[in-house]
Amino acid sequence: MTKKLCLLAILFAAGAVYADTVEVRIEKMKFAPQEVRVKAGDTVVWKSYEKRGYHTVWFKAEGFPESGSIFPDESWERVFQQQGEFPYICGPHPEMTGKVIVE
Repeated sequence: MTKKLCLLAILFAAGAVYADTVEVRIEKMKFAPQEVRVKAGDTVVWKSYEKRGYHTVWFKAEGFPESGSIFPDESWERVFQQQGEFPYICGPHPEMTGKVIVE
């Protein structure tokens, strides 16, 4: 019984170590930070700190569907499973750009 509990504790701790969540702020018509580095399995959350209006997150070059509208105090997230560089834009404001680098 004790060995099973130890094994479960180790497995639970290992899962917590490998997955992380990183926030990208949407504010003043920018993604901040503009570039983030994460590990495979991590989640990136885009949260709007704007006072009005909406934005989206669109990995257009990848062919990934555009997020829904992100209004003030709302967020959208994506889990990145594969290594690589993933540039994105805001659909309504394509001058807003960012990149997720998965190591």
